[in-house]
Amino acid sequence: MFNNLKIWYHQGKQFIPDVRNAKVPGIFRGRPIITLEKVDGKQLENCCPTKAISISPVSLDLGKCTFCGACERLFPQKIRFTTDYKLATNVRDRLIIKEGEDKAIELNKELIPKEFLSLFGRSLKLRQVSAGGDNSCEWELNAANNVQFDLSRFGIEFVASPRHADGIVITGPITANMAQPLQICYDATPDPKMIVLCGTDAISGGIFEGSPALDRSFLENHRVDLYIPGNPAHPLTIINGLLALTGRAEKD
Repeated sequence: MFNNLKIWYHQGKQFIPDVRNAKVPGIFRGRPIITLEKVDGKQLENCCPTKAISISPVSLDLGKCTFCGACERLFPQKIRFTTDYKLATNVRDRLIIKEGEDKAIELNKELIPKEFLSLFGRSLKLRQVSAGGDNSCEWELNAANNVQFDLSRFGIEFVASPRHADGIVITGPITANMAQPLQICYDATPDPKMIVLCGTDAISGGIFEGSPALDRSFLENHRVDLYIPGNPAHPLTIINGLLALTGRAEKD
């Protein structure tokens, strides 16, 4: 009973009636805010395990960030993580948070293919590919469709075959032995189709970036339609990103 109460205290009520305007329960690190406070730039830069922090000016790349919170713990006057979970975008540079800025991360609507809005607005089938993932983002994708979040209420579902899919969701840093299966899966998906990168590992390689065990050439040859940051990505981030990409960010 005591353990159950502890879980409830940290996570709050797990049922979320409105996933588009929800208050994140429990402990969560979302979009950071970087102040103009002066700190030791080198020390700040070196505290990040994935080199997500740059200096002159100070910026934090959410595509590389593991959301470990080390920078916030060491320099609370400089970096503060908010509970803003709407982090997904279709422009890679928008994942870079700069000091002195406090603005929401959004998609560039002009870059969304028109067929995504006309064909996938009410029904979207996705094939998830774990390209060397550690199962964390995979679990969160699964959680996005549980009774608390209920992704399928929006007509968004995961399917077993790429031939039945409208796009692929990639998790993991894309290991060399998964590069060809990923390409085969993509080729088997009928046009028009989308590519979604879910999690820090998929977006940048994460802590494995630069490893000879990776082969990320797939991303050099294909356009990415949605970046969903997080380590792992939160179900609310996943759901709101997909809704925005299909033109359903607002209530309907």
